[in-house]
Amino acid sequence: MRGWADVVAFARSLPDVEMRPFYGTPCPKVNGKAFVSPGREADSFHVMATHEEKALLLLHTDPATFWQTAHYEGWPGLLVRYGAPDQDRVRSVIVRAWWDRAKKAQRAVFCARP
Repeated sequence: MRGWADVVAFARSLPDVEMRPFYGTPCPKVNGKAFVSPGREADSFHVMATHEEKALLLLHTDPATFWQTAHYEGWPGLLVRYGAPDQDRVRSVIVRAWWDRAKKAQRAVFCARP
């Protein structure tokens, strides 16, 4: 994903996603809950993630792709750099963020948590 438009296009391909305001910016949401947002850094977007997943991605797997600033410390989400080499992994993280905010019926129709 080279920019916010690519992130939005992928997120909108997931079931029941609508563009709604999130801190004043239109963002993809499922059931009224944002799962990705532009972030505060020009080269990255924000994706919601559990604290455990965030720690794993930041500390143990790919800190060049997944990172945070002091603003996001303690928040259940992380930054993802645009243009990351492993786009399948980035898509999987976005799908997990969607899945964590989807209703049980939506999850059942779509897939198991990736």
